Amino acid sequence: MIKMKFEILKNTLQDSIFTWDYFTDFEKVKKNIKKIEKELNLLNYLIGKENLEEEFLSLVEEYPKVRKILPILIAIRNNKLSETSVITDEELLNAENKKYIFNDPIDENIKKELLIFFNISGLKYLFESKSVKNLVDYCYGVEVGLDTNARKNRTGKLMEELCENFMNNFIKEHKEFKLLREATKVHILKEFNIDVKTQIDADEKKKNDRRFDFVLYDTKKHKLYIFEVNYYSSSGSKPNSIAREYTDLFVLLKSQNIEFVWITDGKGWLKMTNALEQTVEHNDYVINLDMLKNGILEEIVLSKSY
Repeated sequence: MIKMKFEILKNTLQDSIFTWDYFTDFEKVKKNIKKIEKELNLLNYLIGKENLEEEFLSLVEEYPKVRKILPILIAIRNNKLSETSVITDEELLNAENKKYIFNDPIDENIKKELLIFFNISGLKYLFESKSVKNLVDYCYGVEVGLDTNARKNRTGKLMEELCENFMNNFIKEHKEFKLLREATKVHILKEFNIDVKTQIDADEKKKNDRRFDFVLYDTKKHKLYIFEVNYYSSSGSKPNSIAREYTDLFVLLKSQNIEFVWITDGKGWLKMTNALEQTVEHNDYVINLDMLKNGILEEIVLSKSY
């Protein structure tokens, strides 16, 4: 029976859950450009200028705020600079974070560092070559490129939205159930007067802050169902560690008479079948989107015939 459950799960994994708007969030791109449009237009002044270094320093002295958007021109966000040490050939043994050159009051040292950045980063060539006509248009392209890095987060969000649609349809038909999204133990205690122990997490703050993707509560039976949701289009270490974590979480919640349901999908699992199969064998409920579509939620929560 368990083997059959795993085979059904494995054979009905989805190739993709992506919609066309998954690939680029153009509304987000537009908002990001709007925030820096004035500074970009000020920097447009430098395109094709002679005595470029002098003009550059003059501009940043007169309008110091333009420094803050220089990193985006080389496709790095200012808030990421705190994670980045930048070095020159003379500083190989003394790498340090250079975020201060974009924020601190301008002095001779800052100007020197800015010129090093301007030259070595390639920005001087960008302005000299006139290969870019307008920095606003240029940064639209940069933002589209950077937005592809956010696709991983959008995948998780999209999977959650798909699952939420099934759950919303369920509670419309079964009024005795209540649904919480991204619920902490504090939220669950407040709404349902159930104190969920999450000591699977070693850190005390993490225990209290842990958010479960969905919580379904049967008000008639006073029964709690906790759901975690994810999608993996490719293999890696994260899915394996999640599988191990969810076997422990299942045991912990089961001891409190709380049902744990793991909804996972994606062809990435086909290269990691051992971890998934072990979790199916161990946990009561490991399901995918196809199973949700075919009524598995009703079977788990209502008839328990899964």
